[in-house]
Amino acid sequence: MRKIEFSEIWGPKLYEPIRQEFRDKIIQIKKHRRIQVGPQVSLVFENRETLKFQIEEMLRAESITDPSQTQAEMDVYNALLPGDSELSATLFLEIPAQEDSRDALHRLIGIDEHVFFHVGNHAIKAQFEPGRQESDRISAVQYVRFPLFQEAKQTLLAAGSPLAIVIQHPQYRHRKELDESIRVSLAKDLIT
Repeated sequence: MRKIEFSEIWGPKLYEPIRQEFRDKIIQIKKHRRIQVGPQVSLVFENRETLKFQIEEMLRAESITDPSQTQAEMDVYNALLPGDSELSATLFLEIPAQEDSRDALHRLIGIDEHVFFHVGNHAIKAQFEPGRQESDRISAVQYVRFPLFQEAKQTLLAAGSPLAIVIQHPQYRHRKELDESIRVSLAKDLIT
C-alpha cells in the first residue's frame, strides 16, 4: 500500500473545518473494518484512510504545524500500513471498568502466540509488533500483521470466502466469523 505523503496532510488549520465530515467518513469505513472478538478484544484493520485520520487527529490534538514534527507523525503511522500481500490491524485489549487493568492485562500475556486470521481453509498467525509485551506485562494496544501467501490472498479476493478471527489463548478463547462486507473491504487493500 502506498505511503501517505506530506502533500496529502491538511494539518490543524485546514483539517478543523472539515473534521466532522472526515470523521463521519472514517466511521463508515471502520464499520466494515472493526471486529469484536469476544468481550475484551477488538481489531481495526488499517488502510491509508484510517491512518490518515489518525495522523490528522494527532496533529490537531498536539497542535503540530512544524513540518519535521508532522513528518515524524507520518512516519509512525506509515509504518502501520500493510505491505504487499498482507493486512495490518490495531488490536485493542479492552478492560471492563470494574476490573483491575493490570490483572486483566496480565491474564492476556502471551496472546501474541494465539491470534489467527482464518481465510477459507488457511489459518494465518498474527505477527505482533515487537516491544509491546514482556514476560510480566502487555500493552493494551497492539499492532499486528497478517502476511497472506498466494493461496490465502486468492481466497480472500474470492466473493463469499469464509473469514474468521480466532483467538486460542488459554485464558481467552473466542472466534468471530466475518461477514461479506468485511471481506470486500479487506480485499480492496490487496488490489490498491
